[in-house]
Amino acid sequence: MIHLEKAALLNAVLKLPYTFVMPDALFEDEWLGLAESDKKMLCDNGLEVRELPGPAVTRAAAHFNRHKRLTLNDCFALALAQDIDDSILLTGDSALRTVAERNGIEVHGILWVTDELESHGVASPLKLHDALRLLHDDPLVFLPDDEVLRRIRHLARLL
Repeated sequence: MIHLEKAALLNAVLKLPYTFVMPDALFEDEWLGLAESDKKMLCDNGLEVRELPGPAVTRAAAHFNRHKRLTLNDCFALALAQDIDDSILLTGDSALRTVAERNGIEVHGILWVTDELESHGVASPLKLHDALRLLHDDPLVFLPDDEVLRRIRHLARLL
């Protein structure tokens, strides 16, 4: 979610024909530096923030104890995804992706999100091109270079 905010795509993402859900603990940690008014705006635009029920917290703790490369917030997201039928877990974390897929959860990352934004006409090719260029040039963002550049070239042809 941080990369979506960095690329100024977060509001567009919430217009996709999906329900976006985030565990409350992750919401607070992920958006620590975000103003309360911005957090409210995310929720007003469709982001659902859910409290994990007891059994999901127990499952998250079990994942955390079993999978040392996952953070507790990763485990909260995984447990929530397990509780929602036909959920898609959005993550750029390879360890979380692996564990989620082993648990039968569909997993995608930011490149899938940009593809969805394009195919649903939610964001312009220029906005997506600029967002991908920004993410590609950011040394703190790790995306497969060839895939990002392929998408940037594709979007450049649409400009």
